[in-house]
Amino acid sequence: MQTWNAEVVQYHRLRNDLAVVRLEGDAIPFEAGQSLDVTVPQNARLSRRYSSALPPSLDGKLEFHVRAVPAGWVSGSIVNETRPGDVWRFCNPAGSLKVDYSGRDVVMIAGGTGLAPLRALILDLTRRETPPNVTLYVGGRSPRDLYAADLLWILASELPWLTVVPVVDQLTDPWAPDRWHDAIGAEITGVAEMFGPEHCWEGSLADVMSVQQPFLDSQVLVCGSPGMEAATIAALIDNGTPESAIVR
Repeated sequence: MQTWNAEVVQYHRLRNDLAVVRLEGDAIPFEAGQSLDVTVPQNARLSRRYSSALPPSLDGKLEFHVRAVPAGWVSGSIVNETRPGDVWRFCNPAGSLKVDYSGRDVVMIAGGTGLAPLRALILDLTRRETPPNVTLYVGGRSPRDLYAADLLWILASELPWLTVVPVVDQLTDPWAPDRWHDAIGAEITGVAEMFGPEHCWEGSLADVMSVQQPFLDSQVLVCGSPGMEAATIAALIDNGTPESAIVR
């Protein structure tokens, strides 16, 4: 099996349990939206599948959004122990999450770090002469959990065909402090605050999908945890969206 390597060039801790890692290395022949088997030096015997938040490029730039999950040996080591200079190994690009060339509108539904491959697809669409209209529903536990709010605001402001709808389980952030979020908030003014509670829909992504009109002539892409995907797809089908239009 062919493998490729890339070196960590930037590491950004965004939340207590979440980090963004940027790498440069071999040009990997994957498609935007696909995932890769990833092996990191902290756990060289284990691999996990992650999707880049950047589309493929000849200069080998990659970006991964990783949330540490309970008892997650690999995700925990990535979030807590990654350092510039680390070399990651990749293989086996695969996955069917993509935007076709039919010209139909696109609905994207991202739970947590499921945003990463959908952002790669959005950036890939900027390369098209006439991108379709895209509505991105991005979900989190609370406004604080919308870790890419500033970037999404900028993208929605600059791309006339993109609409972003933040969705949170609760409009009030938890009382427990998150020093990484607080530090970022102290450095950024204006843009990041655009997606505050007043801009969010409250409820789960499945709740929000259940009250939408059926997406009868759209491509619908869903990405998140297995539970989020199952609940959201069930809500979409219940509201009349054709199952054949849904890709996960």
